[in-house]
Amino acid sequence: MSDSLFNSLSTRHLRMDFMGGLTSAVVALPLALAFGVASGAGPTAGIYGAIFVGLFAGLFGGTAPQVSGPTGPMTVVMAGVFTSLQVTYPETGLVMGFSAVILAGLIQIALGMLRLGKYFILVPYPVISGFMTGIGIIIIILQIGPMLGHVGVSSLTTSLTSVPEWLQSISWPASMLTLLSISVMYLWPSRLSIWCPPPLAALLIGTVCALLWLPLDAVPVIGDVPSGFPVPHWPVFTLDALGSLLYAGMLLAVLGAIDSLLTSLVADNLTNEHHDSDKELIGQGIGNTVAGFFGGLPGAGATMRTVVNIRAGGKTGYSGATHSLMLLVIMLGVGRYAAHVPLAVLAGILIRVGIGIIDWPFFQRLGKLPVNTVALMMTVLLMTVFVDLITAVLVGVFISNLITVERLTCIQLDHVQLTDGTDAKGSGRPIDEQRLEIHQGEVLLLRLDGPLSFGVGRGLRKSLSGYASYRLMIIDLTGAHLVGASTAMILDELVRAELAKEREVLLVGVSKRTAANLSRFGTLECLDESRVLLTISDAIDCADELLLASSS
Repeated sequence: MSDSLFNSLSTRHLRMDFMGGLTSAVVALPLALAFGVASGAGPTAGIYGAIFVGLFAGLFGGTAPQVSGPTGPMTVVMAGVFTSLQVTYPETGLVMGFSAVILAGLIQIALGMLRLGKYFILVPYPVISGFMTGIGIIIIILQIGPMLGHVGVSSLTTSLTSVPEWLQSISWPASMLTLLSISVMYLWPSRLSIWCPPPLAALLIGTVCALLWLPLDAVPVIGDVPSGFPVPHWPVFTLDALGSLLYAGMLLAVLGAIDSLLTSLVADNLTNEHHDSDKELIGQGIGNTVAGFFGGLPGAGATMRTVVNIRAGGKTGYSGATHSLMLLVIMLGVGRYAAHVPLAVLAGILIRVGIGIIDWPFFQRLGKLPVNTVALMMTVLLMTVFVDLITAVLVGVFISNLITVERLTCIQLDHVQLTDGTDAKGSGRPIDEQRLEIHQGEVLLLRLDGPLSFGVGRGLRKSLSGYASYRLMIIDLTGAHLVGASTAMILDELVRAELAKEREVLLVGVSKRTAANLSRFGTLECLDESRVLLTISDAIDCADELLLASSS
């Protein structure tokens, strides 16, 4: 982690940072309004989240041109948090939800200070693809109500069960506004995007059309939007709700970390620079903590806004801070005009966001991907949609690790050589193996090369079952340069099992580090010093003597 407290800040690029921040603020405004409404906390929560997370993550983060604010994944989780808390605590549920945001920020700061940032980008691609696609689907489903002219809900189950009822009383003006908004997002000319990005164009065109051609109150609108500076409030919680708040805070912190650091990788690819993962987590944590105190939604590094910022010339953390200050100015000046924005227009913007989050390239390659990869992705997707995100990620990572261990075991077993010297001369094997041939299967050579994981133990025992007549085993560790705790446990179990069957065991090429690890389990103490030899030639000589003495 960099020793500097602040992000990569430089006054040399102030003009470019200003342009990048201004452009990304224009993109962020309609998205922040839409995310605020979708969360159930109101449009101002989305704006305040964009202002505070963007400002502090830009100043203290570890990715120079990154622009942060509320994102689709964070909004989906936050909507669920608000809903569950308000059901249990009707009077204080909303404020308690912001207390979860504060906890999430503090957890992210702790993760960054513990230097755990690098581990969040090690989540396997099928897991990331599955839960991001699941979140995209959730966003789309939650907008069905506003698209049909009804009040939106924050529960996926409620939204799905309400569809038949909504279809019986469709508001066609609302549906047309949603389709118009989606069409503008897709068809807006790229040459105009510099001056008016597609989300803002959809917001303006949809709102103007509603004002000009629809009767008053024909479609639901945002309503009054406070335009003053937010008032800070202290977190509210009760002991019986502490468990729920900690769970929500951890969920938001982990999701925000993954979301931000993946966007950091995108920024690295565009700028040929390298971000500081731990510092980025600290910056995001500070931003989310402050946002929680001021009633703002939690945020993360936003891919769309970051890319827009970079393409507009943003170079340093000042661009993210500028984006926040511009949003604050807009909020203070024109916030009251946002009251006329139809919810159906915001639904169209969010549906386009949801479609963009879905990992379409993965589905295009389904026929070319291994079955286990596709099954893992679909498992995480379904668990994200129908269970919850944190369970989906944990199960996905667990299954992925099992698959990885199995593959590593197969690779490591390829470096384990077992032979009793049978037909060694005829096949041109090395001299030491040819010397084993005279014992006619009574001596078994086990040669280890490279590290072994604990999963190799089962495969090794299965391989040994094919040799039943040997009376002496030589374990050659000359090529095993790394014998850690797992490998030492495997060897200890093997040696003790062979001794229990009254077989002789000889160890060859035991280094000082290997000897130290084996001594922890008492392996070397089970053997006579004469059974620990330097070379394979010495071991075969010893084997000759032991077998001869046994026969006599």
